[in-house]
Amino acid sequence: MSIRTFARAALLLAATALLASSASAANETAAAASSERPTFGPRIGISSSPDQLVLGGQVTFPDFAPHLSVSPNVELGFLDNETTVAINADFDYHFEVKSQWKPYAGAGAALVVTQPSSGSSSTDAGLNLIGGAAVPTRTGNQFFGELRIGLGDIASVKLIAGWNFSM
Repeated sequence: MSIRTFARAALLLAATALLASSASAANETAAAASSERPTFGPRIGISSSPDQLVLGGQVTFPDFAPHLSVSPNVELGFLDNETTVAINADFDYHFEVKSQWKPYAGAGAALVVTQPSSGSSSTDAGLNLIGGAAVPTRTGNQFFGELRIGLGDIASVKLIAGWNFSM
């Protein structure tokens, strides 16, 4: 994936986030109710090193501890002459702010299985450093966007957007 393609994809993700924020005018009751229950949903994004399109899903368990959630997720990466499967266990700290957008920061362990188009597969472990923000929607669900920085033999950078639905 060239830098121009990566920049276009990042711009598309930013535009999606902007559309979601303008379309969401959440009421506090729906936001409070949805933040107490586990959520699940899809995630989509792009990664660098390897340069891939990433698709996956996650389950989020809020209030694991005060302001702390646990989000196990799986991501499948395509392109750059290989396929990757990342299994992540993320812990996110949610900051208290007076805004619809709720920022969070976190870290998580990652186990990544890589299958190149020719050759044998490999399994690597690493750590993700995470920064993101979530915004509730009118229906009480939640849209989020995050930046993931990989440490170890995993993707260097990922830009991810996703949608969480209450269980």
